[in-house]
Amino acid sequence: MSELTVDVAAYTRSLVGYAYRAEDYYEVGREKIREYARAVQDYGSVHRLEAAAAEHGYGAVVAPPTFLSIPAMLANRRLFERVITGYDVYVQTDQVFEFHRPVVAGDRLVSDVEVAAVRTIAGKDLITVTNTFIDQFDEIVHVMHTTAVGVTGDDIDAGIGGAIERVIMHGVGAPSAAQGLSEADVLDAAVAPRRDHRVSEASRKRLLHNVVRFEDIAVGDELPPRTARITRGDLVNYAGVSGDANPIHWHEGVAALAGLPDVIAHGMLTMGLGAGFVTGWLRDPGALIRYAVRLSNYTIVDARSAGVVEFTGRIKSLDPETRTAVVVVVAKSAGRKIFGPPPRSACPEA
Repeated sequence: MSELTVDVAAYTRSLVGYAYRAEDYYEVGREKIREYARAVQDYGSVHRLEAAAAEHGYGAVVAPPTFLSIPAMLANRRLFERVITGYDVYVQTDQVFEFHRPVVAGDRLVSDVEVAAVRTIAGKDLITVTNTFIDQFDEIVHVMHTTAVGVTGDDIDAGIGGAIERVIMHGVGAPSAAQGLSEADVLDAAVAPRRDHRVSEASRKRLLHNVVRFEDIAVGDELPPRTARITRGDLVNYAGVSGDANPIHWHEGVAALAGLPDVIAHGMLTMGLGAGFVTGWLRDPGALIRYAVRLSNYTIVDARSAGVVEFTGRIKSLDPETRTAVVVVVAKSAGRKIFGPPPRSACPEA
């Protein structure tokens, strides 16, 4: 009997341009914002107190910058469970957030999902997925680009699948019947008309309150450093709040099967900590218009002690015409840089 072989990389590359809209909208809740802010240790008052949000010109509490990773994960489940097949594990590498306006409690957001690019580097397939979030007024409020490496069973312990099934929380299992798409389905999706939306200009036109003034900063200025501590309890809490229940973040046995030295922090958790580091300095999350991170290492969280992430930052450049600054953030854990050199990110001034 001959075995049927599939060129996983070629099939995945054929999906570039495949797009769909999430089946349901995501309603942003006040308490969910508060839970998420606590999970990423972002203690800005605009995330918790409506009075503080009002003082900054918002009609409701404001979501932390990386909050939309939650509905993005929900919207992308169809893609990674039914469409992109042949990989056993996905490892996040790059993340870019483009903010057109801050997300606030009460927003109803729907995500358009698209396979934006597939590249093969050093034998690894890097898949970039773009989530475009549209609000109830049919305006784009947020665009997110996520790049992940597709890992096959040849690169991980064969027992990891069974180990995950034994410990994963109910309702968040591995795909039970990954079927992939027929060639006709792929072609139909590739030529499907793209939706046109207005881009929200709320952030560009809104007068920012209580933020760092453009006239008061200079190239080379350093942000006040921050040290964040992450415990196993923080990891379990983040997994529950965000929906990212991957056991490598809380189960030592599964982490070992994945080739890790111990349980590691979620990449999106460290990104959330980094975003809060910047917006804490800015004093208004609406001042952030782009946030880009490349994950080059991880934070190990030992059961006997907390993992530690040290954040520093400096102003790399200023643009007087747009009144924006490029801020470079360095994150280190146990002496290792966990953020690599990302695409440039910028933040506007009051």
